[in-house]
Amino acid sequence: MKSVIIIPDRCIGCKQCEIACSVEHSKSKNIYSSVFETPKSAPRIFVLPGDHSCFSFPNKCRHCDPAPCLMICPTGAIYKDSSIILVDPTRCIGCRMCAMVCPFYVIRYRESPDIVERYVATKCDGCIDRIKKGNIPACVETCKTGAILFDDLNKILKEKGLNFAKKVFLVQKEGKKIDVLQEKNCYNMLQELKEKLYRTMVVEDE
Repeated sequence: MKSVIIIPDRCIGCKQCEIACSVEHSKSKNIYSSVFETPKSAPRIFVLPGDHSCFSFPNKCRHCDPAPCLMICPTGAIYKDSSIILVDPTRCIGCRMCAMVCPFYVIRYRESPDIVERYVATKCDGCIDRIKKGNIPACVETCKTGAILFDDLNKILKEKGLNFAKKVFLVQKEGKKIDVLQEKNCYNMLQELKEKLYRTMVVEDE
């Protein structure tokens, strides 16, 4: 099954995905007209800077299964459509419980064009309308570096494994050593970021 997949080491922090997401969820679907809308459309994907100068991470809803936000919502405003976790703004009471339990901190509270003067939970909807029409998500379509993909995860992992195996074979053939640390550099940076976030959460809880 296809889903949106993030490859952090390809992200250059250009924020084109944020712009595309914001326009896609605007009333006009137009980059020029959307800035004059009320309420203004906002992105549901967030490009976050890392500790390293060349490291950025596009953070978005993972549509968890099971989804903590769905399980804790007291009004049933958060529901599941196929594999996508969605929000019904008309049923949201703004209790913020979903945002508190989201492990990726990607739920925001914003004014909804469907609800007058009320802030409701807003998150990535997987561009479900685009998917049903046979298109790919807006963030994937606009990403020029391949940092955001729409594909089967197992397929991508298989391709990465094959590419790594080819490098190992080539190095062995040439009688050189392969720098595994260099291959895993971006992965290690991501792990360090996760550990720092975890330590921060532990300190806040105490």
